[in-house]
Amino acid sequence: MIAPRTVIRRPRRVPWPALVALAYAAAQLALVVPHLGLGWDETVYLSQADPHRPAAYFSAPRSRGISLLAAPVLAVTDSTTVLRVVLALLSAAALYAAYRVWRPLLGPGRTALAALLFAGLWTTVLYGPQAMPNLWVALSAVAAVGWFLRAAHAPAGRRAPLGLGAMVAAATCFRFSDGIWLALPLLAACAIVPARRRPAPALAVVGGFAVGAAEWVAEAYARWGGVGARLHLSSTTEGGMGTHWAGGMAWRSLNGPLLCRPCRVPLTHPELTLWWLALPVLALIACVLAWRARRDAVVLLPIACAATLSVPYLLLIDYSAPRFLLPVYALLSLPLAALAAHSAQAIRPPRARALAAGPAAALLALHLSAQVGVLGHNTADARAAADRYRTAARDLRRLGLTPPCLVSGAHAPPIGYDAGCASANVGGNNRDTTAHALLRRATREPAAALARTRSGPPHYARTWAPHRLPGTGLTAYVSPTPTRTPPVVGGSGAEPVNAVTATHSAMALHRVPLWIP
Repeated sequence: MIAPRTVIRRPRRVPWPALVALAYAAAQLALVVPHLGLGWDETVYLSQADPHRPAAYFSAPRSRGISLLAAPVLAVTDSTTVLRVVLALLSAAALYAAYRVWRPLLGPGRTALAALLFAGLWTTVLYGPQAMPNLWVALSAVAAVGWFLRAAHAPAGRRAPLGLGAMVAAATCFRFSDGIWLALPLLAACAIVPARRRPAPALAVVGGFAVGAAEWVAEAYARWGGVGARLHLSSTTEGGMGTHWAGGMAWRSLNGPLLCRPCRVPLTHPELTLWWLALPVLALIACVLAWRARRDAVVLLPIACAATLSVPYLLLIDYSAPRFLLPVYALLSLPLAALAAHSAQAIRPPRARALAAGPAAALLALHLSAQVGVLGHNTADARAAADRYRTAARDLRRLGLTPPCLVSGAHAPPIGYDAGCASANVGGNNRDTTAHALLRRATREPAAALARTRSGPPHYARTWAPHRLPGTGLTAYVSPTPTRTPPVVGGSGAEPVNAVTATHSAMALHRVPLWIP
């Protein structure tokens, strides 16, 4: 009689990266989605793809990747909640997919820890369900660097170069300038490191950048006369690219405000920002240990890419916002996870390792709880700003501004979006039209000029009727009732029936808006 064979099954591993992604989605759905309206920049991006609202100014530095991402949702519904839910789920799936690329390089445990370190930041949670490009650049960069390292090995096949090219294209499509700063260290690695001197990775980076930049370059020639002209205008819109140390501003604004421009905010709760000061020190330690362990590429390349991606936001502009450095945080989470694992392995006795795990877990929990507290504060601020925009739009509708209509002023894009009106401005780096053109248009459709109550009316609206908008700090100066030209069939000099629509389309095409990256 033959004894039956005993089949020994391996214990199933806990899918930690998937659990981190699920927790990230749950945090967004619980803490952000129910409480957040549309922000200033979001309305600019969304208006480009919203079939029900006029397009707001789209400035020279902007890229259309986030507009394309939101377009399928906007084609079906104009519900902000639905858009938030879809983006929250997509960002959680993208987080899992981006860090999943690193599993063969770091292992499942370190990969999950890296994803947790990045997903646990309040900026990552806040901008997950928002139509903003910075988070998507961050996740694209993480995946791109991972695919690059995997593509450098001869048996990698076609999958790694294709993934590398696709991720570089995605990062460039979401933000053209960030695509440049991401591609530079990857191409430098191909040229400097002998083990990386293979044509496939270099061609994938160049091809991916070309694909991602194609729309941006084509629009540069269509609207501004070339790439050089668009880059020059981008620099002007940003306040002049030059040598500016913005590290102090980035640190002071780390816990808010969401945009520090001008950046005169004091440093509040510095104890919650110590992790930011520790990042360069920990990254340097990770580099030294990786060099000694001969695992330098897995650690040094993400740090190099993080360094180049931080250059424009720390050295070239004179303002800051917490979301600017999301790609840097995403890339640095990988070597930090490797450093944490190395530190744990350095503790030889298992009992001592178990004892050290307790304080480490407590420190991580304390960090995450502090991030939740900062998230609540900044979510409330963002919600208050969106509520003011909606209140102003509602009051404008009561004053008779119904589509087609025009709203001008610095706050015109978000308020005009909520009201269904076009937006315009005659001054500042948000300038897109002239006072003469605006006044001429105001004779054809309802128009209102928005200004802070204490500053008085714009020069072109001094004769317009003032109406305070309670709860917003703004006053709307409403133009006289426009004379709508009735449709005329035939006859010389008659205005076409669609003249208003044509005028609106022409203005939308030639706008040059304020850039807040």
